[in-house]
Amino acid sequence: MDDTARTEVLKLEGPLSFESLPRVLAESDAYEARADLPERLTIDFAAVSAVDSSAVALLLEWRRRALARGKQLTFVNLPANLLALADLYGVTELIQACRA
Repeated sequence: MDDTARTEVLKLEGPLSFESLPRVLAESDAYEARADLPERLTIDFAAVSAVDSSAVALLLEWRRRALARGKQLTFVNLPANLLALADLYGVTELIQACRA
């Protein structure tokens, strides 16, 4: 891949839960609609305060969207409980494929 491709880091904050999912998906839709969408996106989970199983579905949806658009996606600072949920649901390899 071209090393000059534009990269952005998106820093998430607060809970990723069933209650916050509609807001996060709306923000994702707005971000994805940008004309200047970067080739590479890193999503940083360092400031995420809590997760539930909907966060696993969200990561899988983001992965699906990135693949469909031919974009590179990386997850960093994933909370241990999010990785444990991914393991429970048998999707750790899919999450890890996007993990730095």
